[in-house]
Amino acid sequence: MSMVVQHNMQAANANRMLGITSGAQAKSTEKLSSGYKINRAADDAAGLTISEKMRKQIRGLDKASSNAQDGVSSVQTAEGALTEVHSMLQRMNELAVQAANGTNSKDTDRKAIQDEIDQLNTEIDRVAETTKFNEIYLLKGDDGEKTINMKAHDAGLKGTLTDNGDGTATFKMDALKAGDKVSIGGQTFSIGASTKELKDMLTTADIDTKHQDVVVNGDTYKYVAAKAAVTTGTKADGNAAGWYKDGVVPADTGTGIVADADYADAAEFSTKVTSGTVKVGTKELSLIADNDGDGVDDNNKNVISKEKAYSLAAAELLKANQIGDTQNQAKVGIDKNYTAMTLANATNTIEIHTGTAKVANTLSFSLHVGADADMTNKITVDIDTMNSANLGIKGLNVTDKNGTAATYAIDAISDAISKVSSQRSALGAVQNRLEHTIDNLDNISENTSSAESRIRDTDMAKEMVNYSKNNILAQAGQSMLAQANQSNQGVLSLLQ
Repeated sequence: MSMVVQHNMQAANANRMLGITSGAQAKSTEKLSSGYKINRAADDAAGLTISEKMRKQIRGLDKASSNAQDGVSSVQTAEGALTEVHSMLQRMNELAVQAANGTNSKDTDRKAIQDEIDQLNTEIDRVAETTKFNEIYLLKGDDGEKTINMKAHDAGLKGTLTDNGDGTATFKMDALKAGDKVSIGGQTFSIGASTKELKDMLTTADIDTKHQDVVVNGDTYKYVAAKAAVTTGTKADGNAAGWYKDGVVPADTGTGIVADADYADAAEFSTKVTSGTVKVGTKELSLIADNDGDGVDDNNKNVISKEKAYSLAAAELLKANQIGDTQNQAKVGIDKNYTAMTLANATNTIEIHTGTAKVANTLSFSLHVGADADMTNKITVDIDTMNSANLGIKGLNVTDKNGTAATYAIDAISDAISKVSSQRSALGAVQNRLEHTIDNLDNISENTSSAESRIRDTDMAKEMVNYSKNNILAQAGQSMLAQANQSNQGVLSLLQ
């Protein structure tokens, strides 16, 4: 082995290895102190790229979860306010039922009830106007206006109501016939019969053959068979066949004329009886005496023609459908042009144009519940304006004379309760969905964080092994460098 001093290769080699060890030791120290095994792109270029993509997703997911939680809070705020609206509507329903009772005084009792209804209506509007979350008004709708149609009402009449959903409806009232009882606007009427209908009833009962008793205005007429006249002096003992009051044939007064029946047959009943009631067996008709042509019996205001009944029903349908009609669009008529019903054109099929109201547009906002820009990461929340106009109870009045208005108000309040229930149900469904969304986002974030940690974070135990190894190697390297530097001292002995 040659001895040289220009190139101490042992020292150079030891120094080079010590430099490598020191570099590794520095990196190990950095990883242990920072907690990351990738502190710069040079540490792991591919790993850094993957890690940063995951970090973007994780932070987006965490914020999306926060967004969803804010959404839950906003929905809970709106739904909580509607809980009170529901409570007020239930009280209004209670008051309407109370006002519909006939024992109330219009001037005092119904006035007091109306005062409370007015206050509740005002409070519903206030709740709709002021409920907000983070300065967003939740229950008063969005900018702009739209026109809504009220739900059609049948005024409690017997028949079939078909609501077309476009602001029109058709009510087919049960067809009336003579003798029927019908309740319209809280009043019960009897449908008066025409003389033709009386004849039809008697003919159907076949009184000309069966000879049943016929009760006319409370008097009973019994059939008496014909009896040939037997003349005694100036008196005739005989009678014509027919119906006599109580079945008694009047005695001849000396004129020698055979007695005539009060009513000879069914045709004569229908000719002679022009008013009052006629009863055969279980069948009874009230004949209408309507000389003034108004469809109402001249002697009994509770007896009306069926045409009058249809006309009164149309008027009540209009009243029932005017509740909440802030735009004065409610109409009724015999056709789609809403031609007014008269006694001449009266029909049991009544066309209805429901009431309308102008309200604010539906509030709609989207909750972004994902880390990506995909539109499927949007959950839309729609909330209608929940004021009295949209609920169809604006201007609700129960102070009429007989409680009919209150009766119709019950239906309108029922519709309002249903509308609030529908909105609360929709909000509850969104809240349940958001809670599942939050759970899913948190789960994805957790698992992605775990994956990102494996790429980016320092395994402290493993790195401590490396650190200890490099520490020992550094000490050994320093020792060997010292030894290598000392080895060339032998050259000096040759120079002495």
